[in-house]
Amino acid sequence: MADMTDDLSTPLGQATLRRKRRFRLPFTGLQALAVALGLFLAAFAGFAIFNDNPLGGEPVAHVALRQTAPAPDKAAPSAEHSTKAVTPKQQTAPGEQKTVTIIDGSSGARHDVVVGDGASDKADVSPAPTVMTGIDQRLLEKSRYGMIPVVADGLKPFTVYAADADRAKAEKMPIVAIVVGGLGVGAAKTVDAIMRLPPAVTLAFTPYGTDPGKLAERARAQRHEILLQIPMEPYDYPDNDPGPQTLLTSLGPEQNLDRFYWHLSRMQGYAGIANFMGARFIATDAVMQPIVREAAKRGLGFFDDGSAPRSVAAALATALGAPFAKSDVTIDAVPTPGEIDHALARLEGLAKEHGVAVGSASALPVAIERIGVWIKTLDSHGIMLVPLTTAMLKSKSS
Repeated sequence: MADMTDDLSTPLGQATLRRKRRFRLPFTGLQALAVALGLFLAAFAGFAIFNDNPLGGEPVAHVALRQTAPAPDKAAPSAEHSTKAVTPKQQTAPGEQKTVTIIDGSSGARHDVVVGDGASDKADVSPAPTVMTGIDQRLLEKSRYGMIPVVADGLKPFTVYAADADRAKAEKMPIVAIVVGGLGVGAAKTVDAIMRLPPAVTLAFTPYGTDPGKLAERARAQRHEILLQIPMEPYDYPDNDPGPQTLLTSLGPEQNLDRFYWHLSRMQGYAGIANFMGARFIATDAVMQPIVREAAKRGLGFFDDGSAPRSVAAALATALGAPFAKSDVTIDAVPTPGEIDHALARLEGLAKEHGVAVGSASALPVAIERIGVWIKTLDSHGIMLVPLTTAMLKSKSS
């Protein structure tokens, strides 16, 4: 009865309004749509930020690359932690090498590598270097990496590519030879060394860089004698890594020789080879012996930069009859003008004492500048500056 009374006493329409308000939602349909859209955008942004896929949804094919070559390099990084997307760049016949692009699933970085029979885990994918001008074609032999030096018709690269020098005069007076190394990587510093130093200074090139052969060709055009530096394992490898295709004590002779051929193919016209780093490798007889033997077989001299006190290079080169020299003084061990001048004075004293002295330096601007100044004083001091091959021949004859 009370409900009926309330209904009769309530103004017309008020009860209906009260019932409608009782079931009304706290937001409008437009507000609900805005909230749903906001949640979708927040979820999409979170996925884009926290999803570790830099390829952005790009189709990825996962393949396993199996290598049938000799045991892999122990120092090579493990592949078990990385996901790769591989895109073939060219079609090749079975058993041949081919180049593929590997996309790292973690970083998105793309790398070109060579795969195929015997391909190294660090194989270089750059095309075989073109033959430089002024090269005797008879002294070249084809390898799977490009042309490498060889003895032919009684001619050796050591004698054919040695720089001109008055050797009769060199036999009668104290001589010094200077080798400036680390060239080929960094065109500006390389060109600076080529142009500022006199032709009697020997220049040593690493096998790396965009086009080390082109720079080596320019050095030869300026009548510089050149050497090829071979990256070898230092004691703190791999923390201190000379570069791709480094010769390692953990590899067998065939693997190191294969890497050696890769380095030899990067350029031509060098009279000999030199170690690039390599304090551990050059002190290990078992791994050095095949390399020095192969260098001697191909008519090349060997230069030891003197950085490894326990080097076996001298004994091996002597036993094999290969031209050899070792640096007596590292000119820019302390790269300041005063210390460089002291090192050059010490080199001069050794030349007067022993008749022959050899110094080594890097292509630091301060070293190039101080060496250039010192060379101008040699004539007045009764000392002759000669290419390294001349110093090697004088040392061997004496």
